[in-house]
Amino acid sequence: MACRATEQKKEDSVTSVHEDAQSGGRTAGHGESADLDTLARVSGRIRSSIEKVIEGKPEVAKLALVVLLADGHLLIEDVPGVGKTMLSKSLARSIDCSVRRIQFTPDLLPSDVTGVSIFNQDSREFEFRPGGIFANIVVGDEINRASPKTQSALLECMEERQVTVDGSTYHLESPFMVIATQNPIEMEGTYALPEAQRDRFMARVSMGYPVESAEIAMLNSHTRSNPLDDLEPVTDAAEIRKLIDIVAQVYVAEAVQRYAVAITTATRRSPELMLGASPRATLHLVRAAKATAAINGRDYVIPDDVQGLAVQVLAHRMLPTVEASMSGRSTEATLKHIVANVAMPESRRTASG
Repeated sequence: MACRATEQKKEDSVTSVHEDAQSGGRTAGHGESADLDTLARVSGRIRSSIEKVIEGKPEVAKLALVVLLADGHLLIEDVPGVGKTMLSKSLARSIDCSVRRIQFTPDLLPSDVTGVSIFNQDSREFEFRPGGIFANIVVGDEINRASPKTQSALLECMEERQVTVDGSTYHLESPFMVIATQNPIEMEGTYALPEAQRDRFMARVSMGYPVESAEIAMLNSHTRSNPLDDLEPVTDAAEIRKLIDIVAQVYVAEAVQRYAVAITTATRRSPELMLGASPRATLHLVRAAKATAAINGRDYVIPDDVQGLAVQVLAHRMLPTVEASMSGRSTEATLKHIVANVAMPESRRTASG
């Protein structure tokens, strides 16, 4: 009986806003509150560090942090010169952990990414030389310039956190995050990311052009020196692992799970999409929602967390139909229409209405 009452209280709490939850919803224990306080403090330091380099883009910095704490990978897609590489480098430098940068080019080989076995003349044995993927944070610059063969070398790394070379498997250390950039405008010398590759990125973010005040602030700070040079780590890999574990414990009610599944199912049935969201996309959506809830100081997910992340987590995985493409309707617009027409849990609408 007590378990049923507790479960009902959780169900009620996830359907109300944060202010209501404090008074009548789920109450976190002392340990949970301390964990969330630690997460809020550390995540705040990381965001502040990123924003020293990336002017006027707090929502971009927050999404990058959400993907990190949700143990995912981030795809940064936009035109040249808007700060894609700067964002990836600023996040990497904010954490005291191993960081490697891979410049993707047409002549890059899979072994450059994963590593290669080399014969040692002295020991008369093969020795494994790790490739660029062996780091906590891997910055992949212009990922769509590498051939499909080289891109495929990332598939096992990103999904299974391991590398298999010559029959031997090598595990990648946690945290492990790939931050890749690509330019969607320039097509010469590029290869479109295959669906399997795009589906492994938890979220895609577009930087966009800065507002006037932010661009002026950038001129003042970036023309004197490179702000990356002054960036100091504000946390380390061990603490990030702890925060990822905290996010994993965030509660997701069945009603919220059903809401996430309803959104992804609707994309598969849309007449404007020939490829909808995969089950992996649903999983990524819920994981990202858990990280968002934790950053906002909650140990439970509300439907708004899921709704607010739908476009960033799902849009890059979808393919429009020929008719939708010819009509000029983007996948983002289609997805926003789908999300707007998927009903939120009934109790959420009652609580807010």
